[in-house]
Amino acid sequence: MIVVTRLNDSQFAINPDLIERIHASPDTTLVMVDGAKFIVTESLDEVIEKIARFRAHVISLAYLTEDSEYRTGARPLEIVGGPHAIADIIEPGSAVPARPRRI
Repeated sequence: MIVVTRLNDSQFAINPDLIERIHASPDTTLVMVDGAKFIVTESLDEVIEKIARFRAHVISLAYLTEDSEYRTGARPLEIVGGPHAIADIIEPGSAVPARPRRI
């Protein structure tokens, strides 16, 4: 989540993965995938920077060591194995089978 500020100076957190586009004319407007719009005081560049920092933080969590799991309470991300792993279903280098399209 990133924290942004409304025009009345109240702050709120928003999931940057649900932002479809950002307009800056003249106020910065966040347009969400569901069509909701939020006007914020941050500039277009500031919102983009917040999103980049958020995503970098998420990626950094994937590289936690086992020692840091005990300090932070977070556990490192793992590759899914077992019967649901795509690598176990498809031969390396082969094409992914296509499903028929439903009309």
